[in-house]
Amino acid sequence: MVEQISANRAKQGRSGKRVLLVLVIGLALAAIAWFGLEFYGESIATQSATQPGATETPATAH
Repeated sequence: MVEQISANRAKQGRSGKRVLLVLVIGLALAAIAWFGLEFYGESIATQSATQPGATETPATAH
């Protein structure tokens, strides 16, 4: 005989510990990528500011 399950129970998923773990790990990886790109962008800005001629305007031809 078929077991009768209520419609509400049949529609529910399992407890979301695995889903929560995936979301937390994804958020952590996104934060690591964000800070990595921030560090990379700062190093580029610092490097271009310390190079000679980086702030000079190009000479115009007459």
